[in-house]
Amino acid sequence: MFAPLRERNYRLWAAADLVSVSGTWMQVLALNWLILTTTGSATAMGAVIMLQSLPVLLLGSWGGVIADRLPARPLLIAFQVLRALLALALLLPGGNWTIYAIALFSGVISSFEGPVLGRFGSALVPTSALGSALALGSVLNSAGRIGGMALGGVLIGVTGPSALFLINAASYVAVIASLMAMRLGEMRTLAAPSASEGGVVAGFRYLLGQPVILVVLALSFVLGSLGRNYQVSMAAMVAGPLAGTSGAYGLLSTVFAVGAVAGGLLLASTGRSTLRVLVGTGVVISALQLASSFAPNVLSFAALILPIAAGAVIVDTVVSTRILLDTREEMRGRVLATVGIVSSLAAIVGAPATGWLCDTLGARGALLTAGTITTLTALIGGAALIRLKGHSLNRSLLLGRSTPQPA
Repeated sequence: MFAPLRERNYRLWAAADLVSVSGTWMQVLALNWLILTTTGSATAMGAVIMLQSLPVLLLGSWGGVIADRLPARPLLIAFQVLRALLALALLLPGGNWTIYAIALFSGVISSFEGPVLGRFGSALVPTSALGSALALGSVLNSAGRIGGMALGGVLIGVTGPSALFLINAASYVAVIASLMAMRLGEMRTLAAPSASEGGVVAGFRYLLGQPVILVVLALSFVLGSLGRNYQVSMAAMVAGPLAGTSGAYGLLSTVFAVGAVAGGLLLASTGRSTLRVLVGTGVVISALQLASSFAPNVLSFAALILPIAAGAVIVDTVVSTRILLDTREEMRGRVLATVGIVSSLAAIVGAPATGWLCDTLGARGALLTAGTITTLTALIGGAALIRLKGHSLNRSLLLGRSTPQPA
């Protein structure tokens, strides 16, 4: 479980990441509060989220090309400087248009930063420890989210949102310091693409020749869009059939966060980021989502939310691990960019779809419908993977061992 922490570079990165994620979620809280208090519009908040996601759809593939071609560390340092400047820019007057512009530019940075981060992270630890490293990363992200939101919730009432923007800007200094302190000689050297294989088209051609990865991405999209938008469905269940209060919604949000941490720790302790785990977990959490539509009260709903949150983290982490291990090193940046595009599409499509289902079918009907679709998708995806590998999943697939990939 703790094998990645034996690596000095990973320890530096993990500590800095925890600080940065905490600062990021403090800023998210402050920005949401600022938008709501100045506009009174949830639509404005949705516009900010959309502006952060759209550039990934448009520019993500080019970000993958850059990740495969250029050294990661100087790029990451530049990205942290830009993000710190954006956080400070939120202190400037200018109204909503300034916020929209900053959100859009932040999305542009994410388009290039995401693939670079993924490729850089895979060079920090041995291949054998990659699954545990990603799982620990999920734990740190969840812990940073909990800590950042909790501390931000206390500070915003005392200092207002401006102090949270300053704290987030300062958090990027920790990331830059960790990057500067890393020993390059202890990092794995990843293969770089040849001149003929270094473009966007070559990346798509490679991806289309990897049917297993395509099935994994399809599972990730469906499970992410209809099985992951619990902020919407939890609110609908509390306000509707469960007849709960804002305190009940807060309880469910806390339970979800605890489940996310538990899922990351469980996967890190086992290190089994296999396709069997992906499909099995996808089926289980989808069935639990279906079952949650029948929950009679808040406590029983919370009891189902806990394993669903844990499973969601396991699914996301296994997807990332399989993509990294089963993709040629010189293609990783572009394939990771595709993962980012799929994730953005799932967010853009899933939240409105879940909301529409809740409005049309009611909260219980939405969970029942979405749970049925995701369960069937997970079963069909498992059958497709079996078919791709023959009549049964072979030993290398079950154990999660990387198999040679065709060019």
